[in-house]
Amino acid sequence: MAFDFTIETLGACTIKSPISLSKVRGDFIANYVDDDEYIRLDTVTKPGKQESIERKQLLEAAGPREMIYFSPQHVHAGIVSCGGLCPGINDVIRAIVRCLWYRYGVRRITGIRYGYKGFLPEYRFGTKELNPDVVDDIHKLGGTFLGSARGGGREVIQIVDTMERLNLNMLFTIGGDGTQRGALDIAEEIGKRKLKIANIGIPKTVDNDFSFIQRSFGFETAVEKAVEVVTAAHMEAHSQINGIGLVKVMGRDSGYIAAHTALASHEVNFVLIPEIPFEFDGPNGFLHHLEARLKRSKHAVIVVAEGAMQDQLIKEVKTDAGGNVKMVDVGTFVKDRIVEYFDDKDIEINLKYIDPSYMIRSAQANPSDSIYCERLGNAAAHAAIAGKNKCVIGLVNNEFVHLPIKAVVSQRSHVDPEGSLWRDTLDATHQPILMVNNPMATFFKETDKEML
Repeated sequence: MAFDFTIETLGACTIKSPISLSKVRGDFIANYVDDDEYIRLDTVTKPGKQESIERKQLLEAAGPREMIYFSPQHVHAGIVSCGGLCPGINDVIRAIVRCLWYRYGVRRITGIRYGYKGFLPEYRFGTKELNPDVVDDIHKLGGTFLGSARGGGREVIQIVDTMERLNLNMLFTIGGDGTQRGALDIAEEIGKRKLKIANIGIPKTVDNDFSFIQRSFGFETAVEKAVEVVTAAHMEAHSQINGIGLVKVMGRDSGYIAAHTALASHEVNFVLIPEIPFEFDGPNGFLHHLEARLKRSKHAVIVVAEGAMQDQLIKEVKTDAGGNVKMVDVGTFVKDRIVEYFDDKDIEINLKYIDPSYMIRSAQANPSDSIYCERLGNAAAHAAIAGKNKCVIGLVNNEFVHLPIKAVVSQRSHVDPEGSLWRDTLDATHQPILMVNNPMATFFKETDKEML
């Protein structure tokens, strides 16, 4: 599917930026970013291959422009964080505030409390004035300084009414897929009213499953914390008779955290993720291979992503306030199946089940994520002041770029079962490529699903 990566703008940039940078190389002064600086999404090519690339296929480079759209002294910026917690939210808020304040001289910055619900009058949450003194130390805290909530993003009319009453002319939305879909709807309503309000998203998903974006903030912290839990699970398993450590990690639709945790810990023997089908029973089922592992090594460590097996476990589809499907707890399901299997065989096991999800989500960002959040927040501030609209900031091919919200929320990123990440995960765990009893039946089932 071809996507149009053209970024919408509010109008011509006619105001000289207060940031004094350079336009030439070699003078040891940082340079402005021009609107004709682009990044290629697809870096794979072959010798002798000539390609004609259209503008809409290229990604606009993020960063400070020489000419900007908004007059900083007239700006009133709003910042909102929505959805579940994720390491680094406070770092992003801090970076946006400090960049607007110190680099551009913006003096009116308002924090919206508790997600999109903070815009709705019936909740009476009020707002929070933001400045460097208020945000300077919030990066030392986990969670979100502004509070968060799911839902409320569908009340588009009321939200834009409140934005008009507050006289906002830029809004920074920190949130995941649902948040950014809501931001796009809000931006569309703003457009219908012919208001000049820049809408800039900072994509937040600890699962790392946004399309096109190389890495979501908080992901590396999540993996780091998950590795600590796996280390504990391994010690428990290794110290017991037929010890089994079972750890559930985040990953509603994608198994990135599970796969990276296995690679980083070197102690995981089985990784169960949404993208790879597996069966419990039969001569090539998971339980058979787990039993073989215990006979061979006397212990085993299993990491399961929360979204694994949901197509089999969910009997009635229900959604939460944010529109996410309510999942069955796959961790306890796997635990119960393992216990039942070995009880039936009268084999002694010692199973320890750990679900660290909320401890990981609420953690303070590690140094790598903190740096990333600082740069994302700066890039978001630069984009908004230049009048960019309906876009999110992301890292693509190690470059910060502007991406249209519409493209980013069009699909989710998944672990490629035939890609290098999963190949390396299999090398790390030594688990079978497929734990199913009829691989061809599984292949045709997945093929039919793709065709539908």
